[in-house]
Amino acid sequence: MAIFIDENTRVMVQGITGNQGTFHTKQMLAYGTNIVAGVSPGKGGRMVEKIPVYDTVESAFLEHKPDAAILFVPAPFARDGVLETLSAGIKVIVVVTEGIPVHDAMDMIAMARLSGAIVVGPNTFGVISSGKCKLGIMPHQYYVQGPVGVVARSGTLSYEIVANLKEAGYGTSTAVGLGGDRVVGLSFTDVIRELEADSETELIVMVGEIGGTAEEEAAHYIKNNVKKPVIAYLAGKSAPPGKRMGHAGAIIERGQGTFQAKVQALESAGVRVAELPFEVSYLAKEFLD
Repeated sequence: MAIFIDENTRVMVQGITGNQGTFHTKQMLAYGTNIVAGVSPGKGGRMVEKIPVYDTVESAFLEHKPDAAILFVPAPFARDGVLETLSAGIKVIVVVTEGIPVHDAMDMIAMARLSGAIVVGPNTFGVISSGKCKLGIMPHQYYVQGPVGVVARSGTLSYEIVANLKEAGYGTSTAVGLGGDRVVGLSFTDVIRELEADSETELIVMVGEIGGTAEEEAAHYIKNNVKKPVIAYLAGKSAPPGKRMGHAGAIIERGQGTFQAKVQALESAGVRVAELPFEVSYLAKEFLD
């Protein structure tokens, strides 16, 4: 069992004719993802990598019945793209786009929740169920099937950790990128809940960072609900208060979201916190060997 997507997922790509959409469509197809349709207004009737392109989500849905979508669209149009996708009844939506206005992000995530759908992102690397389906922009050569479930705010840090895990002989079950913006569709707690219930996942790895209280909230949930071992790595140990560190959400404000507060909360919940990214694979050996 995988979470959110699997080998049977039928994928639609919005913005498939753009440079990023076309490039990552090729990459997802190479991994074995079942892409059934693309959408690009005004480009209907074209083919991209033998994938038919439609002008609207509705027309693509009527022909191919996708159950997941990934968006490579400019930030000003992302909200409308998500709402159009929700109107078609698609329940898993990955939003790669960065820089979406906060109110647009709040609106599309609220509508998704009302529709019983999930939004992964925005500003996410996506979600990948190793060996089954890739719905994102991650370097898929590192993602081989195994017992480690990964949930991360940072894409590049998670790639490094997954690569180290692979080198140590441990593959991944599912990896989910929450997204680096202030407003995102999923929390650590949302994904950890799914990984705890996933029969293919034996160990959970969190990749967090300073800013916000998502890690602290996850620690509370883990302490009371999670039986599987959890390892965490947190970025931003040396970040000064008030300075954004890479992601829009990675900023310490009014004393909240500090590195020390997150470590304390996680350790009190029984989570093993790695000092450096490569230490995650060393700690994994304690639980998997």
